[in-house]
Amino acid sequence: MIDFSLSKEQKQLVESAREFSTGVIKPAALEADEKGEFPEKIMKKAHELGFLYTNIPKEYGGTGMNHIDHYIVTETLNYDCCAIGQMIGISHLGTGAIEIGGTEEQKKKFLGKMTESHRSACFCLTEPEAGSDAARMQTTAEKKGDNYIINGSKCYITNGQFADLLCLFVTTDPSKGNKGICCFAVPRDTPGISVGKIEDKMGQRALNVVELFFNDVEVSKEHLIGEEGKGFKLAMMALDRGRVNIAAVCTAISQKALDECIDRTQKRVQFGQPVSQFQAVHFMLADMHALIMASRAMYLQSGWMLDQHMPVNIEAAAAKFFSSDAAMKITTDAVQLHAGAGFMKGSVVEKLMRDAKLTQIYEGTNQINRIVSGLGLLRRDSRLF
Repeated sequence: MIDFSLSKEQKQLVESAREFSTGVIKPAALEADEKGEFPEKIMKKAHELGFLYTNIPKEYGGTGMNHIDHYIVTETLNYDCCAIGQMIGISHLGTGAIEIGGTEEQKKKFLGKMTESHRSACFCLTEPEAGSDAARMQTTAEKKGDNYIINGSKCYITNGQFADLLCLFVTTDPSKGNKGICCFAVPRDTPGISVGKIEDKMGQRALNVVELFFNDVEVSKEHLIGEEGKGFKLAMMALDRGRVNIAAVCTAISQKALDECIDRTQKRVQFGQPVSQFQAVHFMLADMHALIMASRAMYLQSGWMLDQHMPVNIEAAAAKFFSSDAAMKITTDAVQLHAGAGFMKGSVVEKLMRDAKLTQIYEGTNQINRIVSGLGLLRRDSRLF
């Protein structure tokens, strides 16, 4: 039987996450957006309550949720501010490749140490000339004996300024393209790592995004995750998980925008009646809700597939581009329904619209995700039943 009801335990998880979002994240959301600062106090509180490492198994210091539970909690924690919510949830992407490809010893060593702190991890893949085209990666790892010497730079790295653990992708041979890429677990305190530009963004401003530089960073072979040349596959598998996560984030953004519109249109009176009584408004609200239903169903299906250890690259990419396009449309319409008030700085829907835009860009632009999903359809059966 297909069942969308939540278990008693899931209801408790959602209720706890909602209390945290309403009581801790919501009061800080607009100020965090204005200042664009790392939400340290909130991260510490999230760590204390078990929301920071929901995706990481208990034996490595995490909460040990399955994918479905993690994504449900992710939607809840991102409702009042997706920038703060994603700082809380960045370990889902930042540690994905290590969880997938690391040995038990590596996971206990690197993840176990990281989960002691509230500063989490970061996923270091993108470079100035190697964003969607990872084969052009120029950050190198030169093998010397049992060690590797890493040199190069990364850009647009979420939580790069603060993360205790770096999941770093480099190449041992740029001429090999994707087949030269390796994955390393690199602790923050490794000598030679420095922070460059701290990005000042249009939206999701409390999400820390920076340049990172690597100058003769030396790590041992014990830091290599998987085999040499297999890093690209690990990165793509981690991004599958991350893209489903973004779909849950987008659903939260969209749900918040719809709720703001329902409240606003019922209170605002024009031509002698609440705006909510006009048929044109009904159409807009109904379209918003339909897109939210579809976005939520897509992340739940993809999360279920991950829990069943099924391939999910087609579904994850589709969930990401659909839900982020939906969030952009819904938040744009939300500003429209709020009229002039919605366009003003400090309006919740104005923030939501700026926040939504980034979801169409990171973890693979929506154009790239359409390519991933479309090519995948030519390679395997996509039918669920």
